[in-house]
Amino acid sequence: MKSFKYALEKKEPRTGPGGITRGASVHDFPVSEGIAGVSMRLEPGGMRELHWHANAAEWAYVVSGSCRTTVIHPDGSSYVDIFNPGDVWYFPRGYGHSIQGIGPGECHFILIFDNGDFSEDHTFSITDFIAQTPAEVVRQNLGLAADELALLPDKEAYFAKGPVPSNGSHDAFPRISSDLITKHRYPLMAKQPRLAPGGGTQRTVTVEDFPISSTMAGSVIELEPGGLREMHWHPNADEWQYYLDGHAEMTVFLAEGNAVTEQFEAGDVGYVPMGAGHYIKNTGSEICRILIGFNSGHYEAIDLSEWMAGNPVDVLATNLGLPREIANKLPHKSVFIAPKSKS
Repeated sequence: MKSFKYALEKKEPRTGPGGITRGASVHDFPVSEGIAGVSMRLEPGGMRELHWHANAAEWAYVVSGSCRTTVIHPDGSSYVDIFNPGDVWYFPRGYGHSIQGIGPGECHFILIFDNGDFSEDHTFSITDFIAQTPAEVVRQNLGLAADELALLPDKEAYFAKGPVPSNGSHDAFPRISSDLITKHRYPLMAKQPRLAPGGGTQRTVTVEDFPISSTMAGSVIELEPGGLREMHWHPNADEWQYYLDGHAEMTVFLAEGNAVTEQFEAGDVGYVPMGAGHYIKNTGSEICRILIGFNSGHYEAIDLSEWMAGNPVDVLATNLGLPREIANKLPHKSVFIAPKSKS
């Protein structure tokens, strides 16, 4: 039986100066064919070095702490941004970028890639590029003297540790309050949520809100205890989930009598293939928060209640074998997130 759950935060991490990372691609999590993900933490001053991804775009959500990113575009323009909890970034495939923790504490963020086969084998680092290029070419390219050239790394750094940029310095490029949305930054948790009284909330960012994020959309769902993100499916994208807080149950319906039900806790990853029916229910006593990424810039969902509400009652009665008076009690509008059932 396939599993649609992966205990990401229990995986043995990759560590380096100032950083720690855990990743899951289709090679670790076989059902995750369309999306891969990484949980990364950077200490103050810790840097995920300048690099680019050849086979995937990168969408990220900051869970805690703050970081600074840099990114270069093919037209030569470059951008520097500061990210705080609840912020999202997006870097198109092949765009060079870096990430650095700026303190005061650790920065934890989740990276989501629009290719399940994403791996470090398809990540290109600046130190590795330089180390694998003939020294004379590097010296000519960078205009360094021979003794200066010898100071460069002789292998990939991956993580680097340096001083923490000061918010008062030009290096930090501090954000001003009126500049909330930039080319690469979107403040997702500052967005007005879709609210289901007694059930929970959902905040979603799509390409319509965040134009550069052309291949990915994302959301954060908060479910009250007992709350149910109703039975639904996504016709245009796979769904990759990271459980931020709480406990939940999810069933993935795969047609022809096949369904898989699994239990999730904070640090777990869930996956739903495009078009597969599913629900998420908070099974704990606290709010359950789930970060969700989609490998399409557009968010599309078809909810069971809305589907039923769009059909004449006689269609439902015939299809479900119900008396008309019972069929007429079925939802007449979207449920979206249902509150805890009354005992």
